[in-house]
Amino acid sequence: MTRGTADRPLMSVEEFEEFEEFEEFEELERHAPETVRLEFIHGKVVVKPVPDGNHSEIYMWLLERCMQLRPDLRLYPGRGLKTETYRKGRARADGVLAPTGSFKGHGEWSDTSAVLMAVEVTSFDSDTNRRGRVQKPDGYAAAGIPVHLLVDRDDGSVTVFTDPEQGRYRKLENYRFGAVVQLPAPVDITLETEALKEFAD
Repeated sequence: MTRGTADRPLMSVEEFEEFEEFEEFEELERHAPETVRLEFIHGKVVVKPVPDGNHSEIYMWLLERCMQLRPDLRLYPGRGLKTETYRKGRARADGVLAPTGSFKGHGEWSDTSAVLMAVEVTSFDSDTNRRGRVQKPDGYAAAGIPVHLLVDRDDGSVTVFTDPEQGRYRKLENYRFGAVVQLPAPVDITLETEALKEFAD
């Protein structure tokens, strides 16, 4: 156990934002209440909201599409990923698309070598724009994940990020809910997103 973790009182959100000692992050995350999900992004501990009903429905819709179109792959929910190599980041993706068995024997946090796509579905909280639309795509790009899919409930859109290079995705395409979305290689899935209109908030 790292220095002082067991004796530390529960931190406020403001204190989380100031917490920068990566060495203690994983211990802190293990002891967090079940209603809280923690990530270590851009050198800061951030709180990820627990998914609501529409968030879960969108995830299940995508899971079904992936199972139908790519039965050789699995869309793993809530998988912890090691991102941002230079900052030793830790991100908990809403979904991680990878070949079956990719995480066998792994602990809570996995490297991204087997990951074909990271999925995020936005939630309604004050940090969504900075974390979900900027910081996490950069972290996934830095980790070399080929495709990042962002389902933006607030904007009613789907964004596909591809071609990671030097910590940024060089290409992104944005589609309104209802469009046909082509997820390129190595994912190779076509999504007909009309159903997402039902879950726009």
